[in-house]
Amino acid sequence: MAEIKSTLEMVLERAAKMAASATTDTDNENLIKTGMRLGATFLSDKSTDLFEELEKHPETDRKQVLEGIAKTLLRNIVLPREEQVQESGKAALQGIVLLAKNTREIQTICQELEQILEQYGQHKEQTTKQLEDAIRAQLEQQQMAGGQQDQAPVNPAMHPQYKEELAKVLTSLNNQYNEALDQRKQMILQYLTQAS
Repeated sequence: MAEIKSTLEMVLERAAKMAASATTDTDNENLIKTGMRLGATFLSDKSTDLFEELEKHPETDRKQVLEGIAKTLLRNIVLPREEQVQESGKAALQGIVLLAKNTREIQTICQELEQILEQYGQHKEQTTKQLEDAIRAQLEQQQMAGGQQDQAPVNPAMHPQYKEELAKVLTSLNNQYNEALDQRKQMILQYLTQAS
């Protein structure tokens, strides 16, 4: 009977530890979500003082809140497909630099992110133009081979192959640049969550 009691006690102790751990995990998740909301507030209203908002939380909770803020800001740094997205990314970079208290490491990584985003736009434009030129040359060559020398100018974007090839090229380009962005975002997140 003593063995049964000790086994029962062990099971109860383990259940109590699991319950305590679950409570801690839930608390951490709630603090991260609070930080995510603060990050979103900052992005919509740049006058929000992230440090002031962070200071409102007990020191024991700040690491999780900071992690949530950083996750939201980093999630908004994406390849620029339109101007509004680009502005949101710039604001997110500013917020990260503020959170890092202007540390040199974070500033350097944020500058790299800015360069990557600028290079992406240039590279995308250059790649698109190269594809258009290649298809135009191919179509003009086909016209000349068919004896059609005085035809209207060729619009490569109207060729059925253009959209398919452009999608392939841009997918490859996006994957390369997203990988570079993700590496730097991970570095920032690690730095911010370890530094606090």
